[in-house]
Amino acid sequence: MRKKYKIVIFGATGFTGELCAKFMSERYSDVPMAIAGRNEKKLKEIKKKHSLPFPIIVADAFDIEALNKMCTETEVVLSAAGPFHKYGSGLLGACVKNGCHYVDITGESFWIKDMIEKHHKEAINKGVRIINACGFDSAPSDLGVFYAVNRVEGSVRGVQCFHAWKGEASGGTMETMFSSMDAKLAKGGLGKFSLNPKNSVTESQKKRTNDKIKIQEIPHLGGWTGPFVMALPNTRVVRRSAALSKVVGKYYGDDFVYSEGAYYSKKNAARKVSFMTLVLGLIIVSPLRKLLRGFFRKPGEGPSQEAMDSGFFKSRFLVETNSGFRAFSMYSSGDPGYKMTSRMACESAMCLAVENPNDLPGGEGFGGLLTPSTGLGNVLIKRLKNIGVSFEEISLEA
Repeated sequence: MRKKYKIVIFGATGFTGELCAKFMSERYSDVPMAIAGRNEKKLKEIKKKHSLPFPIIVADAFDIEALNKMCTETEVVLSAAGPFHKYGSGLLGACVKNGCHYVDITGESFWIKDMIEKHHKEAINKGVRIINACGFDSAPSDLGVFYAVNRVEGSVRGVQCFHAWKGEASGGTMETMFSSMDAKLAKGGLGKFSLNPKNSVTESQKKRTNDKIKIQEIPHLGGWTGPFVMALPNTRVVRRSAALSKVVGKYYGDDFVYSEGAYYSKKNAARKVSFMTLVLGLIIVSPLRKLLRGFFRKPGEGPSQEAMDSGFFKSRFLVETNSGFRAFSMYSSGDPGYKMTSRMACESAMCLAVENPNDLPGGEGFGGLLTPSTGLGNVLIKRLKNIGVSFEEISLEA
């Protein structure tokens, strides 16, 4: 039976959710959609502010009856309502129960692990695609590795990713970072292979995988690297993709390892930003974090339009094969955390709503708690290219 909506944007009154609703109305207004959230007044204000052609659905994240009804009426839910460990579990469960595909923008790998344990098998049986991490956490890392691995011949020993970016944090992101420290973590939720299926990690992978990135010069690409603030969730997603790739396309290989750091053109910049990253990390884990939280943006607040327009990200991927090295990049203008996160999430939802399911990885009827590459793959890459994201091979330095 055909459903009333192709897509429902849940959390449309939040900073990123509003960007999603605006982008969809400007680019895909002919696609049947609705905006949803708990506050009818705010939904009406967003609808009026951007002249949105979409109807409103009032549904609280803790109202399971309302969530079930919403999921029976739509083919895909795009959720921007975080922190997801607080507000996302009921919605994701309702999507699986009611046969509704789902995408979100979470970077909360400990929560994803919990959702995998609770819903992966049922989603497989129902052919429902539940795809977390479709924003800057962790689509560039995941799709960039997928793109690179599929353009080299033979087995891949590993990929190193280096991110350069310009952007600001919203209040929602800061709330997620602070509140995650108080969340009840799934057992092993932060482990190196926390999102991998059982028995999918080889002894070689365990031995060669290292998440400790120090300030050092990058071989073959030039520049310098240091710790990257989002490496923890991104690496876990890519490692899950590597394991799941065995059933959806080119297998990354039993020896595949992945690491991730930041990219800087100069050593001094690497030192400076790495120090600032360390300070932020210490604030978040400090017992004083609840007092310090008030000095950062509140949920719903975010960067200006000018700041979002002036941002960018460029992710470089150094691929090691048995025959040597090759390098690739993924680039986009626009603030990665908000302008591009919202657009990547929207295009992810559109893959599930309007594309031929047989063109997606695994084909029609394939489901589970997936990643951007194993759930959407080349279909999403094509759609991202159409909105200005570039994927290309780059030259190695001598």
